[in-house]
Amino acid sequence: MQLNFPSKRSILRSFGYALATGVIFISGWGLGSGRIILSRDQLFRKSVQKNLAENLDYTSVEQVYDILRRDYDGQLDMQKLLDGLKAGLAAATGDPFTEYLNKDAAEDFDEQLSGTFSGIGAELSKDDKGNLIVISPIAGFPAEKAGLKPKDVIAEIDGVSTNGESVSDAVAKIRGTTGTSVKLRIIRGATQDLSFEIVREQITIPSVESKVLDGNIGYIRISRFGEDTVELTTKAANEFKTKNIAGVILDVRNNPGGLLNASVSVSSLWLDPGKTVLQERRDGTVIRSFKAEGVPVLKGIPTIVLINEGSASASEIVAGALHDNGAAKLYGVKSFGKGSVQQLEELLDGGVLKVTIAKWYTPAGINIHKEGIKPDTEVKYSDEDAKALKDPQLDAAKTSLTK
Repeated sequence: MQLNFPSKRSILRSFGYALATGVIFISGWGLGSGRIILSRDQLFRKSVQKNLAENLDYTSVEQVYDILRRDYDGQLDMQKLLDGLKAGLAAATGDPFTEYLNKDAAEDFDEQLSGTFSGIGAELSKDDKGNLIVISPIAGFPAEKAGLKPKDVIAEIDGVSTNGESVSDAVAKIRGTTGTSVKLRIIRGATQDLSFEIVREQITIPSVESKVLDGNIGYIRISRFGEDTVELTTKAANEFKTKNIAGVILDVRNNPGGLLNASVSVSSLWLDPGKTVLQERRDGTVIRSFKAEGVPVLKGIPTIVLINEGSASASEIVAGALHDNGAAKLYGVKSFGKGSVQQLEELLDGGVLKVTIAKWYTPAGINIHKEGIKPDTEVKYSDEDAKALKDPQLDAAKTSLTK
C-alpha cells in the first residue's frame, strides 16, 4: 500500500498519524515520535502567530550562504543546504513533533504507515531535553527481542553520537539492508549504559491480531493505526459478536499511534453514534469534535483496554474515549503521553512538513500530553515476567472478565 500525499494533509497519529511517534520512527516505523496523529481534513485555521512578519527577511541567510560558498574548505551540496534551512525552521519551534522530511524521508514515512519496512522494528521520538528516545519496540521483532524498551535513550548509532541529530536522520541510519546489523548505545533510566547489536529484518505487519481466549474472551491487539486497521478490527468485532463472547480485551500496548480517523472508527465499535471520541483545540479554542459513527457492534460487552508506557497518540485516543464514555476499564501502566495533532503538508521539492496544528482532549476534557493516561488497575510487567514468558497484565484482564 502506498500513501499519496495531497497538497494538504493531516496525521493522527500517531497517528503519527501515527502519527507517528508519534512517532517518529526508529528502524523506519511510526513517527510518533510519538507515532503521529493523522487527521485527513484540511482544517479552517487562522494563524496563532501574531508577532511574526508575513515573509522572512533572507538578507542574513543569503549572507551565510555567500560566506559558505566563498570560504568553506570542502564540497557543498545545494540540496543538503536547502534541506538544512527547512529542517532548521521546523526545529526552531522547539516541538519534537514538528519536522521537515525530505523526499526520501517522506517516502519512508509512506512505508511506515503501510507496516512494511526493513529495519529493527521500533519507533523513535525526542524527549523534552532533545534526546533521541524509543517510543515503542514492535512485539515479536528485532528491537523487542534484543531488549529495547520504551523511553530508552539512544546515545549512539554505530558509534556516532546522536546529539543534535534529527529523528529522520537517525531513522535513515538505523534502517538498512535486511540481514545487516546496527549497533546502538542505550541509556536507560539515567543509570544504565547498555550496548545492543541488532540484525535488521524485512518486516511486514498487519496492524491487527485477533483470537478467542479461554473459550469466551475476545482478544484484539492493534500494533498501529494504519490503513487496514478499521477493516481488520471490524471483522474481529463481528466474529466475536456471532460467538457470543463474554468480554473483550483490546491490547494497545506498545502501539505508537497512526491515523486519527482509524482511532475514531475503532472507538465507534463500542460507542453509540454521536458520542464524543475526542476534541481538537487550537490556541485554547475547540476547532473540531470527533464523534462516534456507524454500528457499535461491541457496545455493552465488558471490555478491558491494556495500555503501557509505549501506548501513544492514537492508542491513547481510543483508551481515553472508551474509558471516559464508560465503555471500558484500563489495565496496565501509565501511557506515553502524546496529546498533540500533526498535519503533513506537501512541499514543492517532494518533501513534507510535519507540523503540530492542535492539541487533542479526551471526552472528559483532559489533554494527556506529557502526562499520559493512568489505568484504572495498575498491573506491572517486569523483565523477569518477560524472561519467564509471563504476561501478568493480560492475565489480570482475563481474570477480571471471567469473574
